[in-house]
Amino acid sequence: MDEKRISDAKFSDTGYSYTLSLIAGKYKPIVLYCLMEYEPVRFNEMRRYLGTAADKTLSQTLKELERDGLIHRRMYPEVPPKVEYTLTERGHSLVKVLDQLCTWGLENRPKQQD
Repeated sequence: MDEKRISDAKFSDTGYSYTLSLIAGKYKPIVLYCLMEYEPVRFNEMRRYLGTAADKTLSQTLKELERDGLIHRRMYPEVPPKVEYTLTERGHSLVKVLDQLCTWGLENRPKQQD
């Protein structure tokens, strides 16, 4: 049996590294969770949900998630412009992972004192 050796390994070659590269960031996991729970979501709804994100930061986060094929941006031809965000099929494939994070958090969060 071959023994794993850290000297021969590179973290950047792992699936874990690739997944983190797509969802890492201050707001990406929150945006994905929000869309998992409430899609479709408009920009202003997302901004209120996040609470502290600047418009520029949220806009950049949404663009990155769209570029990586995790969310879809749909713009309606109206005035004022209406834009909605939803998860793509690829984004929905992350739901199992996000659900596991939620489950772990619920099972391991400190109990509140009465």
